[in-house]
Amino acid sequence: MQVEVWSDVVCPWCYIGKRKLETALSRFPHADQVEVVWRSFQLDPSIPEGHTEPTLPALAAKYGSTVEQMAGQMKRVEDVAAGEGLDYHLADGVSGNTLRAHELIHLAAEHGLGGAMKERLLHAHFEEQRSVFDVDSLVALAVEVGLDEAEARAALADRRFLPAVREDLDTARALGATGVPFFVVDRTYGAAGAQPAETLLQLLERAWSDSHPLVTVPAAEGCDDA
Repeated sequence: MQVEVWSDVVCPWCYIGKRKLETALSRFPHADQVEVVWRSFQLDPSIPEGHTEPTLPALAAKYGSTVEQMAGQMKRVEDVAAGEGLDYHLADGVSGNTLRAHELIHLAAEHGLGGAMKERLLHAHFEEQRSVFDVDSLVALAVEVGLDEAEARAALADRRFLPAVREDLDTARALGATGVPFFVVDRTYGAAGAQPAETLLQLLERAWSDSHPLVTVPAAEGCDDA
């Protein structure tokens, strides 16, 4: 059985959703027969590559709220994340274009390290305040999960995985995803948002025992695209 997860490495709900999926899989008796595939999604593709900006004022402007109001919303997300064992520092975050980060995940997947690369990028961004936007930072993180430095640098330079990222983005739109995380099991069952682990477990159990056209459960909290 295959579980595809569309997410962005700068989406706080995506890291929370990853933990909830891991909890669901830990309770699923057939977890050893489940392949998790990390698909690309960009919350804000309009940010130019190479440009970064503080997340707090940018989000406040995007949603028409004050910086203080947005900081309060971030604190609520931080509290939810803490419940999953994650130590967020959202008000100190930096945003940028995530295309190259997604390309790196595709490279890692070719070496069986897609999940490890996804985890490392999320942890770096949300818990270590490390950059996941520039080539040097991404290559350093790639090496940490076991990728070859020269290969990672070459792949990010020649953009060989950019078509794969674009295909993920197109597929997300075709499946009706407007926000992330977005979980799809065997291209048959879907769930949007950081669903409770119990809901994801039920989705896995249903997909294991049955098959129907794509059925979605009500959306949970997640990150909307720009």
